[in-house]
Amino acid sequence: MGSVSLKIGDGTARFRRASLCSSAVNLLMLFSVITTNLFALYAFTSAPKDHQTYHLLHHTQKNISLISEQVGLILREIDSSQKKLAQMEKELLGYKSIDLSKRNVANELKVFLQHHQLPLGKDSKTGITEMVASVGHSCEKSADLLSQYMNYRVSGPCPDDWSLAQKLILRGCEPLPRRRCFAKTVTKVGLHPLPISLWKPVSDKIVSWSGLECKKFECLNVKKLSRDCVGCFDLVNGSETQRYVKARSKNDFLIDDVLALGSGGIRIGFDIGGGSGTFAARMAERNMTVITNTLNIGAPFSEFIAARGLFPLFLSLDHRFPFYDNVFDMVHAASGLDVAAKPEKFEFLMFDIDRILRPGGLFWLDNFYGSDDEKKRDLTRLIERFGYKKLKWVVGEKAEAAGSGKSEIYLSAVLQKPVRV
Repeated sequence: MGSVSLKIGDGTARFRRASLCSSAVNLLMLFSVITTNLFALYAFTSAPKDHQTYHLLHHTQKNISLISEQVGLILREIDSSQKKLAQMEKELLGYKSIDLSKRNVANELKVFLQHHQLPLGKDSKTGITEMVASVGHSCEKSADLLSQYMNYRVSGPCPDDWSLAQKLILRGCEPLPRRRCFAKTVTKVGLHPLPISLWKPVSDKIVSWSGLECKKFECLNVKKLSRDCVGCFDLVNGSETQRYVKARSKNDFLIDDVLALGSGGIRIGFDIGGGSGTFAARMAERNMTVITNTLNIGAPFSEFIAARGLFPLFLSLDHRFPFYDNVFDMVHAASGLDVAAKPEKFEFLMFDIDRILRPGGLFWLDNFYGSDDEKKRDLTRLIERFGYKKLKWVVGEKAEAAGSGKSEIYLSAVLQKPVRV
């Protein structure tokens, strides 16, 4: 049916069928189909004149049937061979979940997903023999968007498509594949040194506003981006200047009071859904390092946090935290912790938080919103399973802002992780 050659010299696995032989096969099939149809038409439209002619036509029709069966077998064999070739290509490229045989799949995606054999063979320390690219399993559900993301000119400027990358992340396509292009740059003029940068207003000119409705921080400061971010980009006159140092309700814990509860000292922390980075800024004032997990949902959170001299981590809560076990002295989380999904998904998240928090470390649940008593009970039962010591525990209620008459339940707690043996 034609030869098949495999070329891997440029880092890509491709199957090339001999064009001359393939053309000959196609012509043979076309000729066979036309011939059989003409014979069939003649046989069914011509009346036999005598007995000998009748037998001749009958024999001809049997031959035509045999030819038709042979052509059908050839067509099925060709179809089966093409499917096998596509499957072989996916296996050689090292990824089976994403159908890389489709025509619209970007070549750069194929290059990235290819396995790379170690030049010296098996590594004696790790036991691996090849390097395998990492890409989220759920990317298969967004293959068209992923191919669009990987469609660019190598060594050229990357498309201004951070919003496309975030859309893929929110769909579970995480981690994203690396790209061989240069990201768009924004001149960072007017950055201030620490600790001045923690509370200096950030210029509109040093962040990217592409794909966002607002084009200035002044616009963002009049919007409610989330329960924890209302005017959170105003570092001069907004409520951010009072957060963690002045209580607005019984659910608001003061940062110094919480730090005093820590055994062995608090040095490094992780803030989940940290808004504009104010918790990390308060910790930095006390010579403590905090990594702030965030996405750019409706605002340039990551760039704003970085402009304050803090560490943003662009990561969704569906992703396993990229930290080793038992490394953080404190994990802080607010309403951003609510994944609004099945209890099992929330359990996976909570167990991952427990994994990265050291024994004796503090888990600060800060104004966690619960839509009803059942949700609060589910969270309480889950925390009790972990065996955490309740250092602080306050439940507060307030009327729903929409005016439906229902109460919104908020839980604030400081919990200490036990030593497990």
